Amino acid sequence: MSMIKKIIFLSIFISIISASDTYAENLKKVGKFKDWEVMVMSEASGKVCFAQSTPVLQAPKKNKRDARLFITFRPGEKISNEISATAGYEFNKNNTVLATSGNNKFKFDIKQQGFAWMTSTKKEKIMVRVMKKGSRIMLSGYNEKGSQTIDHYSLLGFTKAYNTAKKACS
Repeated sequence: MSMIKKIIFLSIFISIISASDTYAENLKKVGKFKDWEVMVMSEASGKVCFAQSTPVLQAPKKNKRDARLFITFRPGEKISNEISATAGYEFNKNNTVLATSGNNKFKFDIKQQGFAWMTSTKKEKIMVRVMKKGSRIMLSGYNEKGSQTIDHYSLLGFTKAYNTAKKACS
């Protein structure tokens, strides 16, 4: 996906997350599955379906942030299994954003406007498989000052949320 499309999607997405009345009618909650929820929204390019979760644990504890982990499907753009994350701040360009589950590590290649994405669809598919089998995934990133944050996400309900989001956009 082009960077411009990601930025446009991100702008819309941020507006939705902050509960804007303009987009609220286009955003529908499809279901909640333990620690994950599924949402569907309409865009000019078609339906967008995603599963999202918030951290069950954040470090440092004193720094509360609006962090989220997403997996998105956009059939109108032929996009599936798109994994993205936000830690609630602008990521430092010099440090890596890394997801870890067991011995598996996944690097996010693009960091822009407070979000991180992977560029490899192959790695995203592998990460989805790991998330379906795992119980927790940890996302580490660095803010612009160079301080590290670590967000722990529960994977309870991930498989059902993933399947529901995928089906909603099929």
